[in-house]
This record gives sequence, structure tokens and C-alpha cells, in this order.
Amino acid sequence: MSDVKSVLDSTKSLMEKAINHLESELQKVRAGKANPAMLENIMVDYYGSKVAISNTASVNTQDSRTLIIQPWEKSMLTPIEKAIQMANLGLNPQNDGIIIRIMVPPLTEERRKELTKMAKGLGEDAKVGIRTSRKDAMEQIKKLQKDGLPEDEGKDAETKVQSLTDAYVLKVDKHIEQKEKEIMTV
Repeated sequence: MSDVKSVLDSTKSLMEKAINHLESELQKVRAGKANPAMLENIMVDYYGSKVAISNTASVNTQDSRTLIIQPWEKSMLTPIEKAIQMANLGLNPQNDGIIIRIMVPPLTEERRKELTKMAKGLGEDAKVGIRTSRKDAMEQIKKLQKDGLPEDEGKDAETKVQSLTDAYVLKVDKHIEQKEKEIMTV
């Protein structure tokens, strides 16, 4: 039974990782409000090497429509500004010599629909990860049955794996539904 428990535990752990990854990816999807996570993937040229913007400056929100980027070195103002422009996020950084201010424009209806599709795609990716975990767990249970696990315990374990899968797919759906509501709210 301990083998079945380890299969269930590892499956649950993998499914939890899929949810955590989904949550981090959804944070990066813009929803009309300024969010420092929007700039997380931007790489800045820092003395010849590319580093994440968060390693060269602090990124905060001033209000729901404004991001403030305060570099730790004044010489980094221009490279950060260029990196944001090159990222093609539709953001226009304003450099005042001390900080970079970004006014986040309101989303158009068309852009909201695109972002909703993107969020749904991220949800599908998470579901694929969850289903892959289920498939691997089912194969491990079948292998345990061949190695002497009683058939009724195997069926019970398969049922538990399926209920885990259903629960995590439902969590994905809730996250996507919440993000869609956030994106579509004007």
C-alpha cells in the first residue's frame, strides 16, 4: 500500500506544480491594471549581460494605472527604458532622470478578447500537465498490479487518481474563469 501512497503523493505534487505554474503565468497576463509582474520577463543589458529587470531596479505600482521603476544605479535608466520599448508590450516608459514611469493604457475590447484567449490557452496547458500526471500514475499503478498489488486496491488507487485529476482540472477552470472576469472588467 505504501507504493500506491507514494504514487498518489507524487501525482498530487505534480498536479500542484501545474497549478502553481498556471498561477504565475496568469499573473503576467495584463488585466487592465498596472502589475509589476507585467515586466517580469523583460531582460535588460547590464554591463554586457542580459539580466531580469527585477535584478537592476525595483518595480512598484503607484496606482492602478501607473508603474514606477527605480533603478539601483542611475546609469541603468536608459537601458531599462530601451528594454521596455523593445519588449513591444504597448507600454511607453517616461524617464525623468530619477525614475521611469509607465502609464498603463486602458485595454481595448479586441485586446481584452486576445488576452482572454491567451489565458484559456494557459489553462489548457495546465490541464495537459495534469492529464499527463494522471496517465503516468495510471501506468505506475498497472505496473504495481503486475508486481503483485491486489486488483481491488489497484482499482481503488485508479479511482483516487481520477478524483485528484477532476479536482485539479476544476481548480484550473476556476483560475481561468477568475482571470477572464478580471480581464473583461472595464
